[in-house]
Order: sequence, then structure tokens, then C-alpha cells
Amino acid sequence: MDYILVVAGIAGLYFGAEWLLRGAIALAQKLAIPTLVVSLIIVGFGTSMPELLVSIRAATTGSADIALGNVVGSNTANVLLIVGACALIYPISTWDRAVRRDTYVMMAASLLLLGLVQFGSIERIAGLAMVALLLAYVGYAYLQGRKASVPLDEEVKHEKLSGVFMATLIAGGLLTLFAGAEALVRGATNLARDFGVSEAVIGLTVVAIGTSLPELATGIMSALRRHSDIMIGNIVGSNIFNILFILGVTSIIQPVSAAPRFASFDVPVMLAITLGFSALLLTHVGVRRLVAGAMLVIYGAYTFALVQI
Repeated sequence: MDYILVVAGIAGLYFGAEWLLRGAIALAQKLAIPTLVVSLIIVGFGTSMPELLVSIRAATTGSADIALGNVVGSNTANVLLIVGACALIYPISTWDRAVRRDTYVMMAASLLLLGLVQFGSIERIAGLAMVALLLAYVGYAYLQGRKASVPLDEEVKHEKLSGVFMATLIAGGLLTLFAGAEALVRGATNLARDFGVSEAVIGLTVVAIGTSLPELATGIMSALRRHSDIMIGNIVGSNIFNILFILGVTSIIQPVSAAPRFASFDVPVMLAITLGFSALLLTHVGVRRLVAGAMLVIYGAYTFALVQI
């Protein structure tokens, strides 16, 4: 049954990502705002929903290591695994100029998480502050996107969808992503526990990769369609949402304890990877195929190291 859940989950993630991407692009055209902003607010939020479900469930059932490991591991996988895989398909060389602003927010959120785990737990007051920061960020990003409205490229313009069909695609894509990630994580987690893997490692690897598959599927679809802005916005937005929203809401519902390993190893590694990725974006170097291959190798080494710790 667990193997069936894994296969069904992967299928759900694939179709959900395809529907969500089509709907998001159509919405960007309808609202006449940059595609990057839509990917940050809709795609970034939507593909982070699996992390929210898993983290809340884990925290409320006493599995704090899975709740925190899910977010930390997902952010690491988003950069090394997803950006690496997508850039192998289509090198990332161009993106919306607003990515500079969002990259700074991503770095600030990662630094904030490093500071919070040093206290051994993330309390409700910290969660409320994180959610407030996220709301301010989303509002500012939307307003700036409206002011800096630019025409979408011809490849995006060719598909015009009705409002009802567009809403159906977005809602159906989100629900399918949600169900697919849930099935995949449940099956994969059960299989991992059969092999005696600790909850922290499960959260950082199996659960993190499972809940990051919506981002991977959406990123691959974006790469195949050569939409670097959607791909970058998806990753940057998801990493911001994971920290400020997922951990924020989870800690409001149930304070999340942080094992010492998160303060000494897991979050510092995540931060270093985030800063490295940010440097590639801020300096406009981009992610070529050679760098993408190196990212995948580093992720493999990182995963191996987790099992050894």
C-alpha cells in the first residue's frame, strides 16, 4: 500500500503542477502584472501547502523534528535539487529585476531562522511576527508589481483562458498538489521508518523531498517552457513562505522545539546554500549547466552526510 501511495503521489504532483502553472500564467496576463509576482504569491504559496500540512500535523503530534526538518530540508532541496535539475534542462540566465528584492527577503528570512533555533524553540510570539512579516512582504510585492507592470512575452500571451477555467486550473492544481504530496509523504515516511531512520533525518530528507516535489514539478514545467522568471519566483517565493508562513503558522498553533543539531549543522548549511544561490542571482551570474551539475552533486553529498550524523 505504501508503494501505491508513492506512485499515486508522484502522478498527482505532476498533473497538479501542470494545471497550476497554466492557471498562474493566465492570471498574470489577466492582472497585467509581472509573471514573477504571480509565481511568488500564487505558485510559491500553493506549492508550499504540502509543507504547511506536514509541519502542522508533525508539530501537533509531538514530532517537532519532522516539522522543523521539513522546512529546513525543503529549502535546501529547493536550491540544490530543484534549481540544479531545472537549470540542467534550461540554464537560468534571465529573470525579472524584482528578484533582487525578493532574494534579500529570502536571505533575511534564513538569517532569522538561524537566530530563532539558537534559543531551542520557536514560540508563538515569534510565529506571529513571522506571519506579520510575510503579509507585509506579499502586500509590498503585489503593489510594486502593479506599479512595474510589464507586458508578458509572446509565448505567454498565446493562451487566453476564461475566468472560470483559469480559476478551475489554479484551484484544481493546488488541490491535486496537496493530495499528491500527502500521499507521497505518507507512503515514503512509512517506508523510511521501516528501515529505522530517525525522525530528524526523515524530516530533512524523505519528507522534505516529498513536499518539495510540487516545486520540482512546477520548476521542470517552467524550464521546459523556458520561463526562467516562473522558475526563480517559484523557488525564492517557496523558500520565503516555508520559513515565514509554514513555521510561523505551525509555531502559533504549537510551539516548535529545535534539537541542537538544527542550530549547529542543519540550519547553518541551509543558510550557506541560500547565500550561495543568492549570490548567483544578485551578481546576475545565473545558473549554467556546469553549476547545476555541481548543485546536484553537492545535494547528494549533503544527503549522505545526514544519514551519517
